[in-house]
Amino acid sequence: MLAEDPDARQEGPVVSSEDLVVRALGPCRIDSPLLPLLETRQRSYYNVDESDRVLFDDTASALTARGVGVDQVPGFEPAGPRRKIFFDPSKTRAGIVTCGGLCPGFNDVIRGLVMELHFLYGVRRIYGFCNGYQGFIPKYKRPVLELTPQSVSQIAEHGGTILGTSRGQQDPGEIVDCLERMSINVLFVIGGDGTLRGARAICRELDARGAKIAVVGIPKTIDNDIMFIDQSFGFQTAFSVAADVIRTAHAEAKSSPNGIGLVKLMGRHSGFIACYASLARNDANFVLIPEVPFRLDGEAGFLAVLRRRVKESGHAVIAVAEGAGQEHLAASNGETDASGNARLGDIGVFLKGKITESFAAAGMELNLKYFDPSYLVRSVAANPFDAVYCLRLAHNAVHAAMSGRTEAVVSRWHGRFVHVPIALAVRDRHKVDPNGDLWLSVLESTGQPPMPG
Repeated sequence: MLAEDPDARQEGPVVSSEDLVVRALGPCRIDSPLLPLLETRQRSYYNVDESDRVLFDDTASALTARGVGVDQVPGFEPAGPRRKIFFDPSKTRAGIVTCGGLCPGFNDVIRGLVMELHFLYGVRRIYGFCNGYQGFIPKYKRPVLELTPQSVSQIAEHGGTILGTSRGQQDPGEIVDCLERMSINVLFVIGGDGTLRGARAICRELDARGAKIAVVGIPKTIDNDIMFIDQSFGFQTAFSVAADVIRTAHAEAKSSPNGIGLVKLMGRHSGFIACYASLARNDANFVLIPEVPFRLDGEAGFLAVLRRRVKESGHAVIAVAEGAGQEHLAASNGETDASGNARLGDIGVFLKGKITESFAAAGMELNLKYFDPSYLVRSVAANPFDAVYCLRLAHNAVHAAMSGRTEAVVSRWHGRFVHVPIALAVRDRHKVDPNGDLWLSVLESTGQPPMPG
């Protein structure tokens, strides 16, 4: 039998191409009702066409067995423990820092790092730097915590991060000064795109000084928008909480004449939370995301389509990502937040006003309930799936750092834990592909018609 665990590697029966052939009853001659959706899709990385094939075994060893050289196929270095390591655990000092916005699982990762370092590698000096990169800078006077198995044993039961967090850039020179003063050998950075860019700057400063300090990232993004990660930790918890809010909005909408539940969810540039939350409960009738611009006015525009939906069904539920529809809002005039991100207009409040005006102009009754659960979504404790995922990411981060890997993040890619260079992880942003199967599932689930931008 083949191993059910995608992580398992074991010898088994040889599987040939013939073994993978799926029988069909005969040729297909009838146009599918889904043809209008399928014809709009273009070939892309996330769109597996019916003429494609998905590799049975995606490892280099499997390919070399078939005569394909390892160097001929781009591949990530696998994560996991090494037989030889770079740092002497008895002399190693480790640092941990959490940065950026809150995300379910922060504390799980911290706990996993400390437990693995202490019990499996014998590293006894582990320090937590408080409030993000500010924790390294003398002028902020942030405390440094000594982390032990006892001090972190129960922290996974709570949301947030025991180390605190902050946004914004800090001087990498001052950060490295702190690392050298404290004789830190390995630094674990838990954060998103901006945090990882900061980690890369720290690595450049370390290189300039010739300092042998490993910097390993554990990518954190509630929006699931970092490249080459199957899913970021905390994402499953976040969209599960968001899905419950959508269900609440649905109950409210159905309970009133011409009821509308409008739910604004997190997602500045990537609409993954809105997509997955809407699929989890199947209660949303419209999903609006940054990757798919939509027209507001006109017969094919969102407002007209929404009125028709409410007139026909008596209610509607809308899930909108915070970065959706920015083309309809006033520009921020270059304003940015502490992390350097452009300040977004409030699409939730904007849509609430536009929907109210639209129904009033059409002489239609409206009972609209508005939900914005952003902080609830990001501040809860991780669910069991994410708790396991966080622990495994932490284990692999420790293996990477102790073996001397640096300027890399640990990731799960196609079901396997790998090392991804930070430069590659931050090169682009992971987004919902309008031509991919996720967005197609959303369109199938909601039944919303195309609303061209």
